[in-house]
Amino acid sequence: MPEFDLVVRGGTIVDGDGGLPVTGDVAISGGVIREVGAVSGRGSQEIAADGAIVTPGWVDMHTHYDAQATWSERLAPSSWHGVTTVVMGNCGVGFAPAKESDQTRLVELMEGVEDIPGVVMTEGLTWDWSSFPDFLDVLSRRSYDIDLAAQVPHAPLRVHAMGERAAAYAQATDDDIAVMGQLVREAVAAGAVGFSTSRSLNHRSVNGEITPSYEASGRELIEIARAMGQTGKGVLQLVTDYPDVDSDLRLMRDMASASGRPLSVTLTHKTSEPERYLRILAGITAANQDGLVIRGQVPVRGIGLLLGLQCSLNPFAGNPVYRQLADLPVPEQARRMADPQLKAEILAAQTSDSGKELIGGQLIQLWHTMFPFADPPDYEPHADTSVLAVAERTGRAPQDVAYDMLLGEGGYAMLYLPGSGYPGTLDVVRELLTHPHTVPSLSDGGAHVGTICDASFPTTMLQHWVRDRDHDRLDLAYAVSRQARDTAHAVGMFDRGRLVPGLKADLNVIDLDALRLHIPRMVYDLPGGGKRLMQRVEGYRHTIVSGVETYRDAEATGALPGRLVRS
Repeated sequence: MPEFDLVVRGGTIVDGDGGLPVTGDVAISGGVIREVGAVSGRGSQEIAADGAIVTPGWVDMHTHYDAQATWSERLAPSSWHGVTTVVMGNCGVGFAPAKESDQTRLVELMEGVEDIPGVVMTEGLTWDWSSFPDFLDVLSRRSYDIDLAAQVPHAPLRVHAMGERAAAYAQATDDDIAVMGQLVREAVAAGAVGFSTSRSLNHRSVNGEITPSYEASGRELIEIARAMGQTGKGVLQLVTDYPDVDSDLRLMRDMASASGRPLSVTLTHKTSEPERYLRILAGITAANQDGLVIRGQVPVRGIGLLLGLQCSLNPFAGNPVYRQLADLPVPEQARRMADPQLKAEILAAQTSDSGKELIGGQLIQLWHTMFPFADPPDYEPHADTSVLAVAERTGRAPQDVAYDMLLGEGGYAMLYLPGSGYPGTLDVVRELLTHPHTVPSLSDGGAHVGTICDASFPTTMLQHWVRDRDHDRLDLAYAVSRQARDTAHAVGMFDRGRLVPGLKADLNVIDLDALRLHIPRMVYDLPGGGKRLMQRVEGYRHTIVSGVETYRDAEATGALPGRLVRS
């Protein structure tokens, strides 16, 4: 009789603890890892992993599947890329708690902040909840291809407690703060894994309204953090523009101190303030030396906008002549734009301010950091290939070059704009990735569906940083530990992220040599026919969640062992 449910045999085991890879087996029963090493017992199912690496499943701690998880059993594209657990409810946006009168406002905010079409959410959201515990109960009744966990987002919490005063950016009263604190305590006690908030001017509703949490006082955030800390559970997540680095660092310290809980904050390189990230890293390091737990959430490549005729943005999205075509099918747009006379009219109408009124529109004419995007995609393009560089070499205007590039592939070509501050290389990203007080994050899986497709971050960690980069590559064992163990621990999940007997049996079997990202493609499979960018990958031979194989050679097996993870 078989001794185990599943045995993965003969792979190179990369255990997630940073130890040297070794050849061996992994035995699983009851959704738990039972043995690692030389396994003599047989399994009811056996997977041959010869020539492949065997890793823990990836834990993605920064996603926005809050809406998708209510209508879909598959949290793709993250689940295509070896991710076995996602954490949603980041950036202070979400759908619970929610009174019926607040539903439209929350949809409009998510549409603006995370680029998820309003019609998709209107069609897809069932709203069969009001409180956050209710929302968790709805999720717990569903099955998924991977596990998911949820944080309490500040914007709906504030709107629920303060009504129209939250939308008017009023300061919370003591009574308002007490209500929000109690709601957070109840949510975390029911299983929320933390509390998230946003202090970013970039986070606006589709109508241009700044997120309701933006004007929240430090006192409000500290008292909410204190309330969460009273549960003895949960983590804090913050996104800020760092208008005053010292002030933001003080707030982080105060929130972490008041709660006694870990805090993480979005951290990227900003081209206009190239040394800012060093000040933030120094502040985070000092906080940890003082006994607080504060981490920077950092990307594994540039947070890249994809610009195209089928995307939410392109360099001509604000052009008055182009706008007359924007609602046409992409092939028809391309056919008409190929006409020399129309091209001349569009280019003549283009100004340096065209599109700046759009969300993200201030970036769409940064010609020096805009690159053609091909298959396979290059996420560390050389400056010589930028639209501006091509224009200078050929004696043309950059908008003329970009125009022609967009018409490639029958109008389905895309341009890549790494908007997080790409100074020509990913050297700064490497510095951020390898800092002792950061974690790889910020994939935004489930969000920015018409503009960004960064759910493939975990694959880039292996393909680019471990295997392909021509210098300063990362060690395989280190890269695996960063996006499995370290991300799991950062959100309070100590039952996963390592291949150790007794832990949850989430793992990947990966052909590292064959690992290959494809260019993202637009599909129209969301509720109401909504569109989203999806990115396929080769090289993941098997993905296993709770001991059950969910994907085999990039195809779903049909198994849905994923469940809601409660704190």
